[in-house]
Amino acid sequence: MNTRTRWTVLATFFPLAVAMAVESDPLPVPKGSPREHAVGLYNDGVLLMLQKHYVAAQQKFEAALALHEAFPEAHNNLAFSLRVQNSQNLDRALQHYDRALTLKPDLRVAYVYRGTLFVQRGELARARADHAKLMALDTKLAGRLARVIAGEPPSEVFEGLAAQYD
Repeated sequence: MNTRTRWTVLATFFPLAVAMAVESDPLPVPKGSPREHAVGLYNDGVLLMLQKHYVAAQQKFEAALALHEAFPEAHNNLAFSLRVQNSQNLDRALQHYDRALTLKPDLRVAYVYRGTLFVQRGELARARADHAKLMALDTKLAGRLARVIAGEPPSEVFEGLAAQYD
């Protein structure tokens, strides 16, 4: 699937995801490099994730990370895909959220989703710490995490999703 088709599907299904993708604007990708192939796999994973095919998305993100481990958006989206599948994946998801934030400490959406994971695990102090970090980065997303901490079921709307690359 080419980039234009991917973006058309993305824009059709989730217009807000496109609008919120500023934090993960594409970087130049050297042609013919392992990173180029990793980005292609990542983009396929994003599309699958948006279609709620989380197992297939997980496989794409894992393949992308096998080629290029220092890919924070892939770690974040892999963690999300793992977390929404089942509670047995929470420890592994946490490892990937942590790695994403080590690689890119201002990846705002990772704080929302990691904070949500902490709420799922009953670790409210850690969720509040992510909320505090997020307040300095993005008050709208911080509000979303605050609602989850307050007991509202998490919305798995892909707002602020780490987007596809060109």
